[in-house]
Amino acid sequence: MKVSEAVEQRMSVRAFKPEAPPRALVEDIVRRAARAPSGGNLQPWRVHVLAGEALQALIGDVAAILSDPARRETPEYEVYPRDLWEPLRTRRFQAGEDLYATLGVPREDRAGRLAQFANNFRLFGAPVGLFFTLDRRVGPPQWSDMGMLMQTVMLLAVEAGLDTCAQEAWSQFPKTVARHLALDESEMLFSGMALGWRDPDHPINTLRTRRAALEDFAVFRGFEGI
Repeated sequence: MKVSEAVEQRMSVRAFKPEAPPRALVEDIVRRAARAPSGGNLQPWRVHVLAGEALQALIGDVAAILSDPARRETPEYEVYPRDLWEPLRTRRFQAGEDLYATLGVPREDRAGRLAQFANNFRLFGAPVGLFFTLDRRVGPPQWSDMGMLMQTVMLLAVEAGLDTCAQEAWSQFPKTVARHLALDESEMLFSGMALGWRDPDHPINTLRTRRAALEDFAVFRGFEGI
C-alpha cells in the first residue's frame, strides 16, 4: 500500500466489530510508529494499550461517572479554544451535524446526541484502546511530536487492514484513566485512540468529513510561472 492510499483511506471510525486483533499485530504497529519524528529525537511519548478485562474495567468506571454528574473530573486541557472563530466554528458545527445525520438524530434530540457522545467512552465498541501520555514538564513542541506519533499509528493501522479513531475526549477523565494506567503524578494523559476492525454495516461509518480546498489553507511563492 502507498502512503497516499493510507492517507486517503484513513478515517475516524465510530463503530467497530468486537473481534480483537492479535497482540503481535498491535505491538508491530506501535513499534514501527516510533519512527515518527520528534524534535531533538526526544521521543517524549508513552503508549498504554488496553484490551480485554483491563479495558472493560476502565470503560465501566467511566460509565459510572457519566451517570453521576457530581463525580465529573476536571480535564487536563481544553480540546478546543473557547469561542471558536470562523471558519473553525463552522467546520466543527458541520462535522457534528454530518455525524448525527448518519444516525438520523436531529438537533433537537438532546438525549440521542448525548447517548452518541457517551459512545466515545466505550471506544465505539473497539476491542483495543491506546492511551497516549506525556511528561507534564514538556511543552507544545512535544505535544506536536505526539500528534505525529498518533498519525503514524493510524496510517500503519490502515496498512494492516485495521481502523482507528483518535479521541481527545478521554482527557475529560484524567484521574480515572491515570488510576487504570498506573500513571504517576508526572505523567499526563493526552489522548485515547480506538483500534480494531470497523463495522461496515453501521451507518455512522459512511461519514467522510469535509476538507477545505487547497487555496483556503496553502500559500505557494517562488515557483516558476506563479
